[in-house]
Amino acid sequence: MKKRKKVLVAMSGGVDSSVTAALLIDQGYQVTAAYMKQWDDVGTDGVCTWKKDRRDALRVAAHLDIDLLTFDYQKEYKKHVFNYMIKEYKKGRTPNPDILCNQFVKFGFWLQKAKELGYDYLATGHYASITSSKKKNKTIYNLAQAKDKNKDQTYFLHKLNQDRLSNLLFPLGTLTKKQVRAIAKKKKLPTANRKESMGICFIGEMPMKQFLSTYITQQKGNIILSTGEIIGTHDGLAYYTIGQRHVGIASSQINKKIEDNKPLFVVGKNIKTNDLIIGFEDDTQLYKKEILLEDMHWVSDVIPEEPIKCLVRFRHRQDFQKAEIHMKSKTKALLICTQKQKAITPGQFAVLYTKTECLGGGIISSKNYSS
Repeated sequence: MKKRKKVLVAMSGGVDSSVTAALLIDQGYQVTAAYMKQWDDVGTDGVCTWKKDRRDALRVAAHLDIDLLTFDYQKEYKKHVFNYMIKEYKKGRTPNPDILCNQFVKFGFWLQKAKELGYDYLATGHYASITSSKKKNKTIYNLAQAKDKNKDQTYFLHKLNQDRLSNLLFPLGTLTKKQVRAIAKKKKLPTANRKESMGICFIGEMPMKQFLSTYITQQKGNIILSTGEIIGTHDGLAYYTIGQRHVGIASSQINKKIEDNKPLFVVGKNIKTNDLIIGFEDDTQLYKKEILLEDMHWVSDVIPEEPIKCLVRFRHRQDFQKAEIHMKSKTKALLICTQKQKAITPGQFAVLYTKTECLGGGIISSKNYSS
């Protein structure tokens, strides 16, 4: 059966996607690779390496004796990911572009292209697993965590739904990164020793504040201690995120009795007054227990009618936190955590789990509840 199944592998030029293609060939699929260009070189300050990445993808495709297609998705990426990111930062929120890229580009436009070209599946080098079961003669797909918990990427994939999961393959879900490297070396893949790429392509090594200042006009405002005193000025709320250690104001400037090395943190933003609120690590404003979520999504496509107990993480690789979620509408929910959570950041995502599966998630709203 597999020999009659055609798979388009998203080939990034890295070791993970290279091994993905190799494994699927071994399993008997008809494999074609595709390099998807999302961003072009951005001048001397940028480090977008698409040309080098594509060369590496070509080398792997040649080594595996498969074709490599090339598609340009720069317009789609700019519209659905880049523009969204800048818009969110202008609102004083902190977005996660990787999740939006997966939602709209990788498993939106890329998957659509694979279907248009007659492929049965789109495969990627993500560390996640897809399981399935039958319920009333209907196949239910689940998004399960990868074997390698340190590499698990389900946090970034929680926007997937039943239709998309039915057309995707994640061959690396049952492997560890160490095993993937070993397979690449055994098969003498050209990318076997390539280092992992980190960060966002169009930002590169540039400091985030420097990057954002190119697109967001500075709007200075007051820095306010959580107790109410004005203690300085900031360059713009977009340049700060909740929980960030504040640099530039020593604690001794606030109170001479406090030692100089006691750190200060961003504990809140007042968008209406353009105030940046800072406090010490034990500041009550830095901790939340009840969190309002918006744009809720469920992998099962089924919205729970009753509150459900779950596990949640607010950042990739964060330890799971116990919580209960209450749906308030089709897209909004109240998440009640068992313990107070530090640095809950509007614009970021809260992703829900059982012990083994990813259930879905939502965007942390600016209108959080505190208890």
